[in-house]
Amino acid sequence: MASPLIAPSVLAADFGNLQRDVEMIDQSVADWVHVDIMDGTFVPNFSMGIPVVQVIRRHTSKPLDVHLMIVKPEHHVEAFRKAGADRICVHVEVCDNLHRNIQQIKALGCAAGVAINPHTPLISLENVLVDVDHVCVMSVNPGFGGQSFIANTYAKVKRLRKMITDSGSAALIEIDGGVSMHNAAQLLAAGADVLVAGNFVFSAPDPKAAILGLKSL
Repeated sequence: MASPLIAPSVLAADFGNLQRDVEMIDQSVADWVHVDIMDGTFVPNFSMGIPVVQVIRRHTSKPLDVHLMIVKPEHHVEAFRKAGADRICVHVEVCDNLHRNIQQIKALGCAAGVAINPHTPLISLENVLVDVDHVCVMSVNPGFGGQSFIANTYAKVKRLRKMITDSGSAALIEIDGGVSMHNAAQLLAAGADVLVAGNFVFSAPDPKAAILGLKSL
């Protein structure tokens, strides 16, 4: 099995030392930088925006994986692309015209992802799997960092892996929420490809070593 892709989440970074923490990710074996955008409407919190993404872009050469936890994402994806996003992920729960949203992201030259909340059934993705580059499976309820991992995620990932295979899609499966060394191996065995890790990385005594530990699974 190939090494997993690791995407440290800057939501857990020290925003007083954001340049330092982004440069740490850049110098590590991480593959992507995960950037959570929250609007206080779709999720009960606010986080980051265009200026912060522009700052992050200046301090890393790694792909920016921008996760939009916002309503009406179609109004903002172009601005996030201009700010430096390489991958843009929207939530199935807020997209009335999900296929159109995906095509809009791709037309901007970005990889397109779709995120799905813990309570949302996978059937909602059935008709877009062949169009997306990755599916972000939320393993916590979105809105806050530091939450406990939801164990049902393992079974959900297994079902999603089968759906992707059966559809002929090349979509990667990304896991976002509560990822650590305690569950990473089991997630990969279930079919995950990309691990988003926030608190696990940034609360570690040696964040680079924490990233390497995940990458080495």
